[in-house]
Amino acid sequence: MSPPPTLSVAVVGWGMAGPAVALALARQGHRVTAFERVPDPQPVGAGILLQPTGMAALATLGQLAPIAERGAVIEHLRGLSHRGRVVMDLSYADLAPGLFGLGMHRGVIFQVLDAAARGAGVQVRTGVEVAQAHPEGPRWRLSDGAQDLGAFHLVLVADGARSTLRGQVPLRKSVRPYPWGALWRVHPDPDGTFPPTLHQVYRDTRQMLGFLPTGLGPTGTVPQVSLFWSVRLAELDAVRRGGLSAWREQVLALDPRAALLLEGLSDLDELLVAPYLDVTMPRRFALTPGGGARGGLAFLGDAAHAMSPQLGQGTNLALLDAVALAAQVEARPGDLPAALAAWDAERSPHLRYYQLASRWLTPVFQSRLSMIGPLRDLLFAPLARVPWLRRRMLDSLAGVRTGVFSTLPLPGLPAAPVPLALPPPHKVTTS
Repeated sequence: MSPPPTLSVAVVGWGMAGPAVALALARQGHRVTAFERVPDPQPVGAGILLQPTGMAALATLGQLAPIAERGAVIEHLRGLSHRGRVVMDLSYADLAPGLFGLGMHRGVIFQVLDAAARGAGVQVRTGVEVAQAHPEGPRWRLSDGAQDLGAFHLVLVADGARSTLRGQVPLRKSVRPYPWGALWRVHPDPDGTFPPTLHQVYRDTRQMLGFLPTGLGPTGTVPQVSLFWSVRLAELDAVRRGGLSAWREQVLALDPRAALLLEGLSDLDELLVAPYLDVTMPRRFALTPGGGARGGLAFLGDAAHAMSPQLGQGTNLALLDAVALAAQVEARPGDLPAALAAWDAERSPHLRYYQLASRWLTPVFQSRLSMIGPLRDLLFAPLARVPWLRRRMLDSLAGVRTGVFSTLPLPGLPAAPVPLALPPPHKVTTS
């Protein structure tokens, strides 16, 4: 039996999905070259919530342990109104005993995947922005607009929500900015003031404050917590003109514990601004024209399906895109059209559900529709006590729901007894 053909693969973008898919394909023996426009990519960013699905994807790549050891176990999602009324109280363990999320600094995941991909032989070219892609025979030829970057059997576009190449490929797409975003800050929490909970406080739909324990970060041995504050982007300049003192007063009115995370902050410009895009691509791959051998180009992660982070799924969906694509390429050696079609069909229900759910939920928490807030505060907690609805809320939180009546299988996800050498609840371990 002849060995499977070796593909030349280009990965455009080196954030989350990029190094994950590059690592998986390099281990299969393919020649992988990655292009990243940032000259010196670093493990930076704010806090993210790694769901059981994302953990399962990292376990498939063999990289979960070094990432998990720097994370913070998250057991609950808890949301309160500004008057202290419980709006949401969801526990991962109610879905499966021992199940949990991981609060992470985004840079930890990048750092581990970047090192593993380079170690697997991936060539990473930084300071290169891929501006053009066009079919040439059975391959896709890439260019930065001035010089040729080579031709590849498979091009995987993972350059984020503001993808350069997305507009170049004749695929149907919709790209819409959300009017709301968030201000972020990561701060040490050496005394463990914040419990293993994603905690949020709401004042109708116009103010939202959140705390997410994010573990140890890329360096150091002191646990960190991310603070995030909802902001209407059109009003961001006005917020800044109002000054730090006025903004701080609003934050502390929702939860005085935020004072710890605001220590040392001297100017609002020191906060990270996170805008959101809603990106929809009904089909996420294209093929070179003609019969016979054909090259493929596919969009992964936020380049294909960016959404509001209301459900905390972006990183997890990107990681699942990566491992699923590599698995389909391995299962169908020499047949890229079949592999990409199977991958797109496999991922579509999952992505469609979370895009629709995020689109529906976001105005309930971030909008000018302030009359929704009291109704949400009144109804969410009683509805969550209805077993059928609670199960769907829990499935949605854990990242496994693919539709109103369908889910990804739970077997293989981290559950008690924890099979993946993850840190126990209430503890953060050091490497």
